[in-house]
Amino acid sequence: MKTDKLILYRNMEEGKILSDIVFLMEKCGDSDYEKEKLKEMLFSSVGELLEMAVSHGFEGNLWHNYLAFLLASHENAYSTSCEITGTVKGSINAAALYDFAILRELFEYDFTRLDRTFGTDVSVFLKDYTGVSGHGKVFNQRIRDRICELGKHLAETKDTEEFKAVMTRFYKEFGVGKLGLHKAFRVEHTENGARIVPITKIPHVKLDDLVGYEIAKKKLIDNTEAFVGGKKANNCLLFGDAGTGKSSSVKAVLNQYYDRGLRMIEVYKHQFQDLNDIIAQIKNRNYKFIIYMDDLSFEEFETEYKYLKAVIEGGLERKPDNVLIYATSNRRHLIRETFKDKADRDEELHTNDTVQEKLSLVARFGVTIYFGKPDKRQFQEIVKRLAEKNKISMPEESLLLEANKWELNHGGLSGRTAQQFVDYLLGMQE
Repeated sequence: MKTDKLILYRNMEEGKILSDIVFLMEKCGDSDYEKEKLKEMLFSSVGELLEMAVSHGFEGNLWHNYLAFLLASHENAYSTSCEITGTVKGSINAAALYDFAILRELFEYDFTRLDRTFGTDVSVFLKDYTGVSGHGKVFNQRIRDRICELGKHLAETKDTEEFKAVMTRFYKEFGVGKLGLHKAFRVEHTENGARIVPITKIPHVKLDDLVGYEIAKKKLIDNTEAFVGGKKANNCLLFGDAGTGKSSSVKAVLNQYYDRGLRMIEVYKHQFQDLNDIIAQIKNRNYKFIIYMDDLSFEEFETEYKYLKAVIEGGLERKPDNVLIYATSNRRHLIRETFKDKADRDEELHTNDTVQEKLSLVARFGVTIYFGKPDKRQFQEIVKRLAEKNKISMPEESLLLEANKWELNHGGLSGRTAQQFVDYLLGMQE
């Protein structure tokens, strides 16, 4: 099968199954190899494919799904060039076509040949597999379906040119690798530096779901629209009262602009030392990345904000054009301020320097958006909209009366309190 002669699609992360099965394809009739050992390798490989089917949620032809997964996940010069932009020019196309000719042969392989050689029936497991629960732990259903559809389309191609066209179209529409297939990510610190890990389950909140705050939402949309459209945009700070929809607004923006190449990486303040490493991994990709910091604030003794200041603006290396920082906070100035910062009796000689140091971080956010606590009328409107959305059949007068009782005992007037009240009603329904 010549997989050792692949040019671009080499060293695949999940490629052990591929190398083992290709070895079996080439050696199954070779008398130099012990038949029972080869048979044992076959069972082991099929077992690993079944394990992957459960963890990734694959259904149908597992061999085709596996190969499609490798192609969709492999980041190389061709696949990363095609993401977002599609067809590219240059000699790289010849190398891709060469590799796709080899990989297309793998799609056409008939596993009954191995069954006849070893007296097995493994092709039954591979050809038409029925999944366990609809989707697995690694992929959500949306991504799983894209991989399975890709496998079907590649298997149906008539020649290598069509195979290449299918892959190019996939890279353009859905991207490549974890950064292409997934919307959001978190960060893990390892011995080798920061590791970007996909988040598979994202709330499907939309900006229309957030009642009110039209001016705030418009400022957020305008800034994000400019960023995704390749125009100049600013780092953004959403601040205000607790439970007013700051975090939900950021998540809604991700859902709205994901199809246009927006991705989001959630970073906590104890991970700020990894920011330069994270940016180095994403700065040359064809996506737009928002580094998201939720509930950001600092006490006087915390100095992590100095890392953030240097990354946003002030270091020797300019922040890449495809990276912005969005943060939410209950504090307008992010860092705890006290009266002693301005008092003449403070031990520091230049007290104004202390104040300016604390204000310098928030000054690096070009767009600041305020989310204030709703008044009674706005709170009731939020409750009515949420009840209507969740199909709660209850007289309006009774609904608002119970909502007023709820907010008095559960955190006051806020969108979060309204959502909790509606969740309570849903839980009490038979």
